[in-house]
Amino acid sequence: MELFFVLLPVFMLFCLWLGYLILEKAGFDGRWVLVLLVPVLNVIMIWVFAFSTWPKLQSGVDQGL
Repeated sequence: MELFFVLLPVFMLFCLWLGYLILEKAGFDGRWVLVLLVPVLNVIMIWVFAFSTWPKLQSGVDQGL
């Protein structure tokens, strides 16, 4: 049981780090990853980010990519 309490924070930090990298790559501010820590808001914001226009893709369209 002690192993669970050691690995859980490590897993949470790993997931937050991955979310940060994804948000930065999409062109959003990486601090939005903190929304993942709020229980109901995290699911809502995942949907918002999934279906919104990503700034990096928007700039690629302007350059003709």
